[in-house]
Amino acid sequence: MSIRRALPSDAASLAAVHVRSWRAAYRGLVPDPYLDGLDVAERAEVWRERLAGPGAPVVTVAEDEGGAMTAFSSFRAWPADGETADGSGGRGGEPLVPSATAELSALYAVPEAWGRGVGRALLAATVDGMREAGFREAGLWVFEENPRARAFYERAGWRPDGTAVTEDTGGRLLTELRYGITLFTEPLSAS
Repeated sequence: MSIRRALPSDAASLAAVHVRSWRAAYRGLVPDPYLDGLDVAERAEVWRERLAGPGAPVVTVAEDEGGAMTAFSSFRAWPADGETADGSGGRGGEPLVPSATAELSALYAVPEAWGRGVGRALLAATVDGMREAGFREAGLWVFEENPRARAFYERAGWRPDGTAVTEDTGGRLLTELRYGITLFTEPLSAS
């Protein structure tokens, strides 16, 4: 397995992993018509734009020995746009500081990679990237009814912070929990 930064030319592979992962991980949670309607070509265009645009997220990919993409992750500064009067970024709970907090906005793997250490290695590389970018904390959103993902993050030291929101996903109201992790426990030196 190799881990590297994504390139705009990876958009189609990112889209294929994204769609396959969603269909496998969320079957029975997200309505089937929504999952079946996910379009790889449409997702590829979204990824192409994201990777080439200003303020692009940091996207890291894992590839198998043959060079096929098996997983990817994405992080960015915690979004500040859409802030509400309570400073919560529109999603409820205590506000997170965008300049100090990274958002793990995606971590998806094809089903064949599940349980093989690919996700753990990719998450570790992503957390290292967050630290290198100077973030002090990180957060993510995970479906409450996704025990596999929740256990995965908890094994890696992420914890729910008590913030939950309800979102309409494919016509079903689903609760998402905010998880967080501290990236630096010591003050950063000014060198």
